Amino acid sequence: MSTELLLTIGMFGSLIICIMFGVSLAFALGAVGTITALLMWGPAGLMPIITGVFNYMWMLLLAAVPLFVFIGVALSKSKIAEDMYEAFYLWSGRLRGGLAVGTCCFAAALSAMTGNCSASTVTTGLVAIPPMRSRKYNESIIFGSIGSAGTMGILIPPSITLIVIGMMTGQSIGKLFAGGLIAGLLIVGGFIAYIVIRAWMDPTLCPAMEETVTLKRKIRALRSVALPVLIILSILGSLFFGIATPTEASSVGALAVLLCVMIRGECNWKFLKDVAYQTASITGMVLWIMFGASGFVAIYSGGGGIYFVQSMLMGFDVSPWVMVFTLQFAILILGMFLDPMGIILLCLPIFYPVVQGLGYDPIWYGVIFNIALCIGYITPPFGYNLFYLKSLSPDTEMRAIFRSVVPFIGIMTFFLIVMMIFPSIITWLPNIMVPN
Repeated sequence: MSTELLLTIGMFGSLIICIMFGVSLAFALGAVGTITALLMWGPAGLMPIITGVFNYMWMLLLAAVPLFVFIGVALSKSKIAEDMYEAFYLWSGRLRGGLAVGTCCFAAALSAMTGNCSASTVTTGLVAIPPMRSRKYNESIIFGSIGSAGTMGILIPPSITLIVIGMMTGQSIGKLFAGGLIAGLLIVGGFIAYIVIRAWMDPTLCPAMEETVTLKRKIRALRSVALPVLIILSILGSLFFGIATPTEASSVGALAVLLCVMIRGECNWKFLKDVAYQTASITGMVLWIMFGASGFVAIYSGGGGIYFVQSMLMGFDVSPWVMVFTLQFAILILGMFLDPMGIILLCLPIFYPVVQGLGYDPIWYGVIFNIALCIGYITPPFGYNLFYLKSLSPDTEMRAIFRSVVPFIGIMTFFLIVMMIFPSIITWLPNIMVPN
């Protein structure tokens, strides 16, 4: 048995054992990397870990992460999101399944402002569960629509995971954002089509709103959409048209959110303190995972592990399509157990050179890689969004939440396969809107 194979079994086996015993992913990665380095090379072997961590610390692009997290937290703590949902609610409520349709649209709009799943899912759940329950919507529609649409937080720009993917592969983050936008809107469209068809087949699942809403009230409700649209345009417009880098765009977005909150009279010391504290907490978690993974990957690479796995994959006598599908399947399986950021930092250094060597478009691969992470976010048994939903509705059984997301997992998987077969669906907008 080769040294590289022993290293692979030892490091990944130890990582799985640590996770099974409840060790945080960040510290499990760091501990396995550190112990392996000491066993293989002694104290001198710790230098690659230190170098890897410092490389991340000096990346200016990472400054975008806390700023996008700030945007999401600030929106969740202000009333902007509630008023925006009210507008979607009034305009779509008369349609069968209209509240669930409005929830999907709301989650997509929220994703375009927050860049992460937790803010999108939790905020959507807080504002959408009570009205859907009061209209006697079926629990499977309620939790399925919120949980699935909430995953778009890491696909629809400004996605934090796409920023990290661009940072690790050296690809244009603007192009990744453009591809993620198309993919995210298509998948949300699939959710909406499914809800409308289910409501048409069984009206008792998600009945239409009974009371009539005047056109004047609907138009007045649209005023609440003006500020969120300003935030979205300030972020995506500056990115897609080459006006700003992702870090600069995140700064513009954070400033736009603060201005919107001040205009609404909600900005006070308590608001700023709560937002700053939660932003620091979430950012710290993300960065520690990155630091731990950088140490793990540095030692695994230094021991020849990455080259070993790449050589093994390239040595298989299979078609390129089979290889890509196999890699995607591996990501889907890992998504059931690991944090998406950890999967990116562990798998992308191994998978990306293989896919690039097969001649596939790197932007296309970055987006389909991210779609697989979205599916992992709602896949039992450990999909993060499933536990967010449970925290929003403690009385609901976990089995009911698991069942509710199954059809939506099928929809996401279908669109993933379609976009794998037809790469131009993802690549046409990046090639048009974002200059090389």
